[in-house]
Amino acid sequence: MAGPASDYHRGEMDISEQTATFALIMGITKWGSLVIAAGLLTIVLWFCTGAGFLAGAIAGAVLLVLGIVFLRGGGGH
Repeated sequence: MAGPASDYHRGEMDISEQTATFALIMGITKWGSLVIAAGLLTIVLWFCTGAGFLAGAIAGAVLLVLGIVFLRGGGGH
């Protein structure tokens, strides 16, 4: 005896919402990791070395700018 009929057909559903959610989560992860890394670098250089606040802030800003440049990317797969 065959199973019940279903409206679901593999590969025919619209997955635009799932794709948008995945892109959002990946973006939050990527940019959030960059902000955390820049902040951590600043704090480590400020408190754990003799470099001081100014050197830590400059290094954190440089990392942030370079991260933005490299992570922005071209968008092509």
